[in-house]
Amino acid sequence: VDQLELLFMLKPVLATASLLLATLLASSAWAASTVHVSLNDVGTDAALAGDMGMGMSADMSKAIMSVTADATSVPAGEVTFEVTNASKSMVHEMLVVKVTDLATQLPYDAATDRIDEDKAGSLGEVSELDAGGTGSLTLTLEPGTYLLFCNLRGHYMAGMWTSITVN
Repeated sequence: VDQLELLFMLKPVLATASLLLATLLASSAWAASTVHVSLNDVGTDAALAGDMGMGMSADMSKAIMSVTADATSVPAGEVTFEVTNASKSMVHEMLVVKVTDLATQLPYDAATDRIDEDKAGSLGEVSELDAGGTGSLTLTLEPGTYLLFCNLRGHYMAGMWTSITVN
């Protein structure tokens, strides 16, 4: 069998293998995930509501700020957060931290009205985005629960956080 005949004999096998590989890479088990995140507010920070951080008993329906994500869970591996600041006037940011329990409060510094990012274990952030701005952050995440939040002064306590589960 010469090389040309061998190539023709292997062509269907190679085509099937290529299709199988493409299918595997496109499946959720192999493909990177993208989460679209929106940073929202009512347009003012003059009267920031307080005590709406994770694990607090405040009525979240009264929150004047929020973080929303288009997915509540994603597979473990590479996750890209595509972040949009939907505010008309305020600057926002988005940080990611892994948490063990949604009832346990993050390390909060009342003097700065912010979460201590080092103590909380920040994995990365989309830094300050002007109103209408966008940014992205790609992380490789292990299974667990992660908090997405804005850590500008007072924003976290005004309800600007959400969680996502990585399976």
